[in-house]
Amino acid sequence: MLTIHADSQGHALAVEGERVAAAGPLEELAAAYPHARVRTWPGILTSGFVNLHGNELLEETYHPDPREADALGTEPLTGDALTALALDDARWGASARRGVQRMLAHGTVAAACEPLRNRAVQDAVRRTGLVLTGRQGRPGGVPSLDPLASGLPPVTPPPRTPGSAARFAVFDVHDEAELTERGTATCVATVLAGRLVFRRR
Repeated sequence: MLTIHADSQGHALAVEGERVAAAGPLEELAAAYPHARVRTWPGILTSGFVNLHGNELLEETYHPDPREADALGTEPLTGDALTALALDDARWGASARRGVQRMLAHGTVAAACEPLRNRAVQDAVRRTGLVLTGRQGRPGGVPSLDPLASGLPPVTPPPRTPGSAARFAVFDVHDEAELTERGTATCVATVLAGRLVFRRR
C-alpha cells in the first residue's frame, strides 16, 4: 500500500514498498495518489542522520534493559562499568537491539562502522534494518545517541528523491536551526526501508 508521509510545512514523500515513489508538496502528492494512506507529522521531514560512532555505541556500550534500571540505571554503560558486567552473547544481542532502537529514536537511519566483530551484535543489528556504512578508523568526537552532540560535523544522507530508499526521519521542530539547538531527541518518526520503525508516543 502506498503511503504519503508529510510534515507540518506541507513537504511530503510518497512511499511504495522500500522506495520513494514521489516527493513534493502534500497537495500535489495527495492528488496524484488519491487512494494513498496519509500520515502527517509535526515538524520537518529530513533524510535523517548517519551516526558516526556505530562500533562504539553497539559493541563497546551496554544499553540497560528497563528492568535493570534499579541496579544499572538507564544510561548507556561503557569502560569499567561495561567490563564488570561480563556479558554473554544473549545480553550483547539484546543490548544491540535496544541500542539501535535508541538510535532510531534520535533520527539515525545509518551508522558508520568498521566491520562488527561481535557475532551476537551483528545478528541483532541485521534484523533491525539499520543501514551500516563503512568507515576507516575511529572518527574522534564523543559517542552519543544524538548525532548532533558528538562534537563532529553532522552527516546526513542525500535528500530523498523518486527511486531513492525510503529512509528518513521527522523532527518536531520549526527548522534546522531549532533542530541544532534542541537536538535529535525531538525525533517523532523514523522510517527504514519504507517501514515506520520508530514513532514517538
